[in-house]
Amino acid sequence: MSSIYHGHLTVSIFGQSHAPAIGVTVDGLPAGEEVDLEELQAFLNRRAPGTGSWSTTRKEADRPEILAGLDKGRTCGAPLAAVIRNTNTRSKDYENLRDVPRPGHADYTAQVKYGGFQDVAGGGHFSGRLTAPLCIAGGICKQILARQGIYVGAHIAAVGTIADRAYDPVDLTQEDLLAPGRKPFPVLDDQAGLAMQRAIEVAKGELDSLGGVIQCAVLGLPAGLGDPMLDGMENRIARLVFAIPAVKGVDFGAGFAAAALRGSENNDAFYMDGSQVKTRTNHAGGILGGITNGMPLVFRVAVKPTPSIARPQKSVSLSRGENTILEIHGRHDPCIVPRAVPCVEAAAAIAVYDALLEQQERSRQP
Repeated sequence: MSSIYHGHLTVSIFGQSHAPAIGVTVDGLPAGEEVDLEELQAFLNRRAPGTGSWSTTRKEADRPEILAGLDKGRTCGAPLAAVIRNTNTRSKDYENLRDVPRPGHADYTAQVKYGGFQDVAGGGHFSGRLTAPLCIAGGICKQILARQGIYVGAHIAAVGTIADRAYDPVDLTQEDLLAPGRKPFPVLDDQAGLAMQRAIEVAKGELDSLGGVIQCAVLGLPAGLGDPMLDGMENRIARLVFAIPAVKGVDFGAGFAAAALRGSENNDAFYMDGSQVKTRTNHAGGILGGITNGMPLVFRVAVKPTPSIARPQKSVSLSRGENTILEIHGRHDPCIVPRAVPCVEAAAAIAVYDALLEQQERSRQP
């Protein structure tokens, strides 16, 4: 299922990697919200293919065509629908994958589930290409949130074993939060970024790939968003982040590192900053009991190495029922992480805006 519905927003993504177009519908956006299409295009350009040596050589403009939902540059209350045309496809590179599945990819599970009727070209609807429509929905949500003083940003926390400096989880500034998104390679420490790019080049030269970690944060959130247990903010964000095909893990605040701490170390001490309750540390990542506490919401995302690599790999022939060697052709990212950064921002923005709409609706009820 390629739709998500919560209390207010329904986001549905459609299309395949080599279909004539891919697209998204977003239902539930309030009427009257301005959408800056130039700003949206700039956001989509961060995810677009062919932007650097770390990216696939497939060239796509990724220009969204808004089919419905906008009138004179503002949302009109109708569902917003947008498409992106696919123009630079080479489907012949994928013809053998219905019989010989790629290790680490969804070719085999798609074959089992859809009985051979799935679209294998470019990975079909399992492709990272489908994150472009996600970025349309998330980019619009980011704009609306920013007008309400809520900002979403992310950076490459690591590629392989090379780490960027982390966001300050307590005193994160808007400038630090958004600075990586203004760079061709989205890191805080440019020297670390150069080392990451060199590592990607080495892996590419060895017909291999690299994975990494993305850190995302949201500033300006009020306390009180989200619900306990099944509808906590962690749940809402993680569900959308896992829509990004390469994501294999999400943790919030101290995350797995909290397991090695004592309670006295992990607990975030409260204090009064004027009339506002704050915490001196932020191991909780801005969420307690599934509900935002007013501190920066901070989480990390683990991104696997690109499974489509040029090295010969062991696989099977499904038609012959025997082992075989697969050599993959086509154009693939040697590292997905840089282009996944805006996708993580998009997922977070949708989840946060949906929760904000829910809270605003509750506050209007008598």
